[in-house]
Amino acid sequence: MTENKPIVVAVDGSDASTTAVNWAARAAAIRGLPLRIVTVVHIPAFYYSEPYLAQSFHEEMKATARDRLAGAAELARQAVDEQNGHGPVEIVTEQLEGKVAQTLVARAERADRLVVGSRGLGEVKGLLAGSVSTAVASHSAAPVVVVRGRTLDGAPPAEGPVVVGVDGSVSCRDAVEVAFEEAAARNTTLVAVNVWSDVSVQPSLGAVPEDPHWSRIQTGEEIVLAERLAGYQERYPDVVVERVVERDRPVRVLSELAERAQLLVVGSRGRGGFKGLLLGSTSNALIQTADCPVVVVRSKETED
Repeated sequence: MTENKPIVVAVDGSDASTTAVNWAARAAAIRGLPLRIVTVVHIPAFYYSEPYLAQSFHEEMKATARDRLAGAAELARQAVDEQNGHGPVEIVTEQLEGKVAQTLVARAERADRLVVGSRGLGEVKGLLAGSVSTAVASHSAAPVVVVRGRTLDGAPPAEGPVVVGVDGSVSCRDAVEVAFEEAAARNTTLVAVNVWSDVSVQPSLGAVPEDPHWSRIQTGEEIVLAERLAGYQERYPDVVVERVVERDRPVRVLSELAERAQLLVVGSRGRGGFKGLLLGSTSNALIQTADCPVVVVRSKETED
């Protein structure tokens, strides 16, 4: 989140990456950051069994990449022009070579955000979140925006609140910071959500709001939410914050809120995540199902 680092968006010619460019260009205009549009040329290993074939394919791929970048840059300029009241955006294109996910993760080390589509070219039909978007969300040092969900005239939602999932995990603290940044830049409400149970317990077992045990946990989780928000409301006094504390499944609550949100922010791993598990079950589910773009934020601190 260092000032003047670019927003980096990956393109591959798919409809999903076109939508990602639209989102990234608008985000760059809103936040006053440069935009870098990248594409990755990767030559599968089996092509090198025939050097002439590999060279021919390589040249073809590079030509396709140049055309792809030119088209994406024009789309980005149009999206920026539609953002009334914001200044010009520096737009740069870059052709990279290597394995796609690894190359993007390396590029993200110098990015403010890394933006990808929910599905790229060659993904299996029905697989909503592609292998590349999942991989970069797991490993990127920069927050990863997976652009997915509803669109209007090909553009992701530009109205509605920013929603952030809050719990007691390390990565949650950085997610809250990103969420406040986004809400302030977009001049919109921040909905901070703490869902304190992953399981549903039948009322017959005493798990009802009137139960003293329920009440104590609810109060404790309200304190957790307040602690996570402490300090940020002073830094962002113009951001109106709505607090939601519920006992339910996190994915269900956050998915419902995403239906009216313009952005959903989550940590890469939540409370109770297993050591070594880079992408938690909640964040993984949301980048596959949420009805708006999802920002996955890895903690600056180690969670291992």
